[in-house]
Amino acid sequence: QVQLVESGGGLVQAGGSLRLSCAASGRAISNYVMGWLRQAPGKEREFVASIVGKGASTFYADSVLGRFTISRDNAKNTVYLQMTSLKPEDTAVYYCATTHGGMGLKIYEYDYWGQGTQVTVSS
Repeated sequence: QVQLVESGGGLVQAGGSLRLSCAASGRAISNYVMGWLRQAPGKEREFVASIVGKGASTFYADSVLGRFTISRDNAKNTVYLQMTSLKPEDTAVYYCATTHGGMGLKIYEYDYWGQGTQVTVSS
């Protein structure tokens, strides 16, 4: 059974940084698509970033490109999301998720999800 556990969320001032972690079990992350998605209050869940397969190709939403970096540590079976230059509009619950194929750009592609971690950016 696949389990994903996020950590690293919190309260940060605008312009600050946070690093989220997602520890995976039951699936070797290097063989699958791992993604970060978020849901702000009153809004639909949206794609943030993904890292794909053995080549570790990465993809980003336009809203975070240049500010967020997704990476992974295969030995620890953990995926990270380094967030810099945070803005109040980045406030959301951030979810780690995984799927077996594609680029992970669509919410419906993901078949396993973590419980989410809250990120709050104050102005």
